[in-house]
Amino acid sequence: MAGLGTSEILIILLVVLLLFGSAKLPQLARSLGKSARILRSETQALHDEAPDEPVRPRPLTADRGDVRSAR
Repeated sequence: MAGLGTSEILIILLVVLLLFGSAKLPQLARSLGKSARILRSETQALHDEAPDEPVRPRPLTADRGDVRSAR
């Protein structure tokens, strides 16, 4: 987990508790969960709408205005 040990995680949790207070933590967790559910459902909707075949970009050529070949 990005090189974080148990003591570092406990310190981070303590700082979060001090910043937000114990009353706001459940509300913060609910809003975070709701945001994650919305993100997951929107991602799934985009995945369902996506075509089965991936769109491949066309290679750049000099006649299409390739900047490197114009110099």
